[in-house]
Amino acid sequence: MPRTRPSWTTTVRRVVVAVLALVLLWVISVPVRVWWDARGEDHRPSDAIIVLGAAQYNGRPSPVLEARLRKALSLWEEGVADAIVTVGGGADGDVTTEAEAGREWLTGNGVPADAVVAVASGSNTQTSLDAVSETFEANGWETAILVTDPWHTFRAKAMARSSGIDPVSAPARSGPVVQTREAQARYIMRESLAYYRWRLTGESGSGGLDAF
Repeated sequence: MPRTRPSWTTTVRRVVVAVLALVLLWVISVPVRVWWDARGEDHRPSDAIIVLGAAQYNGRPSPVLEARLRKALSLWEEGVADAIVTVGGGADGDVTTEAEAGREWLTGNGVPADAVVAVASGSNTQTSLDAVSETFEANGWETAILVTDPWHTFRAKAMARSSGIDPVSAPARSGPVVQTREAQARYIMRESLAYYRWRLTGESGSGGLDAF
């Protein structure tokens, strides 16, 4: 008997089901990738170490920012890069910026001033990395080790690539965002939602940890 070709409606239904399955797979894969990248650690030689910003209080790094700075200091002492780039602007009323507070902390802990570049621009991950990409271009740099919190690593690396930077990551594994399983689950979900938003709308998260 001759084979019956599927009707047009059947074909459309199959295509819709396949598309929905792919979308569902993508949605499910993002938290897994956030978790996976959080566990990674890459110390390959790079042009610079990028420390993504977090809150500072009149020049004193918050516990989150200090954990990132300590990680960057250990990488620099290891010799994986000759330069450290600190990132982040300031809020209304601030007397300094996250980038400058980070620079002061690093130079106060033994890093030569000419080895630290403060990029005091940007209010979220994407705008900050866009500003950093200009510094990279001016210095002829291409590769970077990103230092941020573990759960932020996946999104930050994606944004760095979109800014023309070739990144690996070495997350800061101390500080308040990695202390409990409840905090870890909350930040994984938060980062996943921020990543969906960025991919679908081009907007980076804002407020709290999502600012970086």
